[in-house]
Amino acid sequence: METQTMSSQPTNEPIEIVIQPTPNPNALKFILNRDVITEGKVSFKAPQDCKDIPLAAALFDLRGVDQIHFFQNVITISKFSFEDWDSLEPAVQTCIESFFEDHDPNIKVFNPEAERRAHLSPEMQRIEEILDRKIRPGLQGDGGDLAVKDFKDNILIVKYQGACGTCPSSTTGTLEAIRSILRDEFHQEIEVYLAPEV
Repeated sequence: METQTMSSQPTNEPIEIVIQPTPNPNALKFILNRDVITEGKVSFKAPQDCKDIPLAAALFDLRGVDQIHFFQNVITISKFSFEDWDSLEPAVQTCIESFFEDHDPNIKVFNPEAERRAHLSPEMQRIEEILDRKIRPGLQGDGGDLAVKDFKDNILIVKYQGACGTCPSSTTGTLEAIRSILRDEFHQEIEVYLAPEV
């Protein structure tokens, strides 16, 4: 399902939250009728990453929250596997309802990506364009993303980010889909591998 921004909604409307699963059993999407972030996306991996954003900081105070991802009108929560959604899901919803009225969606995110892409080879720019068009929207909608780490001799090394990093399907089905799309649109012999965890 596509995630739609709702920025035209009047701000005096009550907060509405629709909860959807993601391919990662340890991640849920909380879809709001208001913008969570007006431009770009941001992932928080630790409380210190969001100390100036009260909503995100409050979510990290909940037992079991591992990562938080803001994208358009969606908050994706990734949890540690030891925590059960039965207790965490209502706690997250209550937290969002309590803190969202004072939340400022105009979050300024430092993005070194534009600078990096300006210096890529034509081949790499083409790969990034294909990933932007065919792969990243789905991953971002589920609270994740994909970073290209290296490309040499027709071997592409990628790394999952956000909720995708702990998703079981990311190492099988999703990786195969990336390989298939790049073989169709870029080069029929390209190979795609995950970067090793460090």
